[in-house]
Amino acid sequence: MAEEGGEKKVVEVVKHTYPLIRHSDMQDEMRVEAMELCVTACEKFSTNNETAAKMIKETMDKKFGPSWHVVVGEGYGFEITHEVKNLIYMFFGGNVAITLWKCS
Repeated sequence: MAEEGGEKKVVEVVKHTYPLIRHSDMQDEMRVEAMELCVTACEKFSTNNETAAKMIKETMDKKFGPSWHVVVGEGYGFEITHEVKNLIYMFFGGNVAITLWKCS
């Protein structure tokens, strides 16, 4: 609660329970698979972002070829070079961001 001029004001925090894609240039089929994989990894390893990222990377390497990179975490910025049609930037569970891209 926050107080404003003697009045108490209730502040609601909205937590998304669904994946929210902020940017993607992937083909539809690959984007859906990548999104589902990211959700599965983040749910399975909700307390360990490093393990979730490792699972996502290894699965994408097997399914779509090597050189995938993943960042899973909160409060980060990025500037990357990537192959065209191989990037997804999304949020899950409110504040967990996932950036997945491929470099040659």
